[in-house]
Amino acid sequence: MLKPDSWHALPHGEQIQQQVEQHLQPWWPRVFGYHLLKLGHLSSQISSLHCSVSRHYNVFEADLAELGAEQSAKQKVTKKAEQHCELDIQQSDIQANIVADIHHLPIQNKSTDAILSAFNLEFESDPYQLLREMDRVLVSGGYLFIVGFNPISPLFAGKLLPKYQTQLPWCGHLFMPSRIKDWLGLLGFQVQSDERFMFDSLLTTNSTLKALQDKLQSWLPNTGSVYLIVARKIETPLTRVKSKREQRAGNWSPAPSAGRSAK
Repeated sequence: MLKPDSWHALPHGEQIQQQVEQHLQPWWPRVFGYHLLKLGHLSSQISSLHCSVSRHYNVFEADLAELGAEQSAKQKVTKKAEQHCELDIQQSDIQANIVADIHHLPIQNKSTDAILSAFNLEFESDPYQLLREMDRVLVSGGYLFIVGFNPISPLFAGKLLPKYQTQLPWCGHLFMPSRIKDWLGLLGFQVQSDERFMFDSLLTTNSTLKALQDKLQSWLPNTGSVYLIVARKIETPLTRVKSKREQRAGNWSPAPSAGRSAK
């Protein structure tokens, strides 16, 4: 399936990137920890300078030709990632690249504090499996940021026109945000925010449609062409926690009879 390898591959790509960075900016200071994963080429190009996480890793997919060309330059990094599930980088470095299959990340279970996935699910044959892999490496309480295209929006017009059906992003599978949230709920995530923006069909650059976009944003705020879902991984303890009433309740029993019989 055709996948975007840069923001320039998408119509209005630079504008979408700016909007995504703008909506992510308030969330970065809330994320703490040691490792931030940015999955895919688009995610890696998103600025995360304001994120409090110590290390930022860009995970790229590559075909066999690209892997062969980069093997000599990345052999040490790749080997270290596969054997020890970490990168051998200096303490002063805050960002590194990993060439790997995003469906089988060379990363330990529950070792990542935050994950950013921008427009990955739309171009996957099994998007739920990708969510499961992100759930595997994410720590309890970790943040998951998912950016995608909303089919219930002006963007859907491109799906109806044969001219655009084979072009990005309309060649991908556009999942409703509610379906993504259902999948996250099955995996034990708690959705913190669901934001919509870019009320644009991405089919034209005509500025006269700006008034219509402003009206859509005011009247139908859920019809933004791009969504940002922020979720946190919540793990339920295996042992049931007793309520305060159960903890305070005493083991009362009837008092023994004093030997008197009622007359």
